[in-house]
Order: sequence, then C-alpha cells, then structure tokens
Amino acid sequence: MVSKNTLCLWFDGGAVDAANFYAQTFPDSAVGAIHRAPGDFPSGKQGDVLTVEFTVCGLPCLGLNGGPAFQHSEAFSFQIATDDQAETDRLWNAIVGNGGQESACGWCKDRWGLSWQITPRVLTAGVTDPDPAVAKRVFDAMMTMKKIDVAAIEAARRGG
Repeated sequence: MVSKNTLCLWFDGGAVDAANFYAQTFPDSAVGAIHRAPGDFPSGKQGDVLTVEFTVCGLPCLGLNGGPAFQHSEAFSFQIATDDQAETDRLWNAIVGNGGQESACGWCKDRWGLSWQITPRVLTAGVTDPDPAVAKRVFDAMMTMKKIDVAAIEAARRGG
C-alpha cells in the first residue's frame, strides 16, 4: 500500500546511494522500488534511475534524481531520537564518517547535503523540563556541543 504522505528528497544523481546508506545506518529503514525514467529529462536520459522508494526510521521517502538545480538546506532535517551515548555516537559517526560534516547542537550533514539532528532523548527531556532553571542549564550545555555528550547533559540536569 502506498503511503498517503511521502517525503520527496531531491538528489543530484545520488538517490540510490543515499537510500542504501540510510537503510544500512538507521533502524526500521529499507530500500524499496527503484524506478527508471521512461524518457529523457533535464538531468538524465531514458533508463537512468529517476526515483527510489525508501524508508528512514519507518518514514516513507522518495529520492528523486532531479539534478543540480536544487540543494538541501538546514531548513529541512531528519531528527533522530537516540537512547544513549552509544547509539548517538554510532549514528553521528556513520553520517560524519561517510563524507558528512559536523555542525552544532547535535546537527550534522550527510555527504548528500541532508541535515540530521542526532538527539538523545535525555536532551529533549532536559530542554523541556518544567523547571526553567534545569531547562536553561541543559540548553546552555547543549549550546557548547557539536555531537551531544549524554553524560554532560545528565550532569547539567542534576545541576552539576
């Protein structure tokens, strides 16, 4: 059954590689059908891969090999909730280590230019804590980080 709502992500020819990377990296992710162009199009020829269906953490996506006309920006990102430092490290290192780049506050970018927020659940709980002093301490700690340090966030929650 086709999803009623699917994210369409524009790639400059790398949709299949990206989909395979996401499927290997993130839980509940897979590559589905690959569709070839039935005719020539501005950035490709008949028979080239036009789209690839895939899921990222259960979210249906369609990768479109649309060419160089549009680039990804931080205005769109995948936010992935992690349970501990090991999961945070694994996902962060997979993205950054595969030609991506670090940013700030748990954000990084993959080699195709898509932005990811690798967000430990303890961080979300901390910045939304009903005690404004706790939320501020956690927020201030996060603002000094690239990859989130779970132990430092937990210490900030405790007041240390």
